[in-house]
Amino acid sequence: MRTKLVHEIRQGLLVVRIRRAKSRATVRHMLSIHRLYKNGDLWHESTRFGQDDIPFIRFLLDEAHTWMIEQESDSMAETEGVK
Repeated sequence: MRTKLVHEIRQGLLVVRIRRAKSRATVRHMLSIHRLYKNGDLWHESTRFGQDDIPFIRFLLDEAHTWMIEQESDSMAETEGVK
């Protein structure tokens, strides 16, 4: 199963990346959450979050979920020939 980055949602320094994994008969979406930070001149990513990040993470997860549901419904409509 190969994964391909298909969408990214940002809120400040928080990023949700959505990947699509295809197998023979199914398509699945998976996501990862990252916090960007700068150490000197270099940008890095972390998967550790603070208390103040939680409301923004909730917002990003809601946005990601909505995007995935829309993609699923678009895919089903194409399969059924509605579009």
